[in-house]
Amino acid sequence: MNTDLKYTPKDYKSDQYVRWCPGCGDHATLNCLHKAMAEVGIPPHQTAVISGIGCSSRLPYYMNSYGFHTIHGRGAAIATGVKTARPDLSVWLVTGDGDCLAIGGNHFIHAIRRNVDLNIVLMNNKIYGLTKGQYSPTSDRGFVSKSSPYGTVEDPFIPAELTLGARGHFFARALDVDLSNLTDTLAASARHKGASVTEVLVNCVIFNHGIHRQVSDREVRAEKTIFLRHGEKMLFGKDNQKGLVLDGLKLKAVTLGEDGYTIDDILVHDAHERDNTLHMMLAMMGDEMPLALGIIRDVEAPVYDESVHRQLADVQAKKSTRTLHEMLMTGETWEVK
Repeated sequence: MNTDLKYTPKDYKSDQYVRWCPGCGDHATLNCLHKAMAEVGIPPHQTAVISGIGCSSRLPYYMNSYGFHTIHGRGAAIATGVKTARPDLSVWLVTGDGDCLAIGGNHFIHAIRRNVDLNIVLMNNKIYGLTKGQYSPTSDRGFVSKSSPYGTVEDPFIPAELTLGARGHFFARALDVDLSNLTDTLAASARHKGASVTEVLVNCVIFNHGIHRQVSDREVRAEKTIFLRHGEKMLFGKDNQKGLVLDGLKLKAVTLGEDGYTIDDILVHDAHERDNTLHMMLAMMGDEMPLALGIIRDVEAPVYDESVHRQLADVQAKKSTRTLHEMLMTGETWEVK
């Protein structure tokens, strides 16, 4: 982090016209990303933004940083190479539910499993927007689209479940309409050492308008979501009059003052707990339970790119040959006939 210079969001903006539909949730994500980068303070010339293919993957054009608009689903592979070759860079992977979880699913889970120090921003609008409205890996069962005119007959991926199942150490979730919390979450993602995944629930105004309305609308958000903060009670509701408790092996939403429940019964969020059992339960809430937002898991673990360079240094220290010429002069050669 740079302590000598202070950056503003404008320092991270390019001069390119932003080519997303008016009202698209990607605009808000870009705005918050600029703010988060300025808050963290890593200079633009020490930042690289990688993407695959899709609406969200146009984002590198709108950054005043290094960038690479790669091919469909391969953003995680390219980002892994960039970070491993240049561990001094702050590397961001910007992707969508289609790009990341369909053709790019294999690269995604292995980047997480390896714990490569990437800041992964997964914009989830539950639709293929760039290719004009086909259902995606996160579309709900029964979803009607151009490629499923009678409704899908398959269950979707849940990004949190996939991330934690791949032994992820950082997962957060945010709304495109909650700019303050989205900015804070992205900044926390940048400060985490290792693979961090932030799922941003974004709206596609053209092909899937209002898909997150049941949790994102201002009128219902307080009752339908819970914003988790490490070390704080898990409270939600318009006046924080509701909270989460453990009922046997399940989470339960209760109202303070009813059925004998008091503030002392409400769980305290521990994002740093190594056992991910409760994190998984929180991440999977929905339907009758509030949707968990904020940083659900944030745990330290060995980082892939650092481990690679440490291993290289150890091997090089034990080798007497330092250059290609020295290696050729050792006599360890062979003929191919």
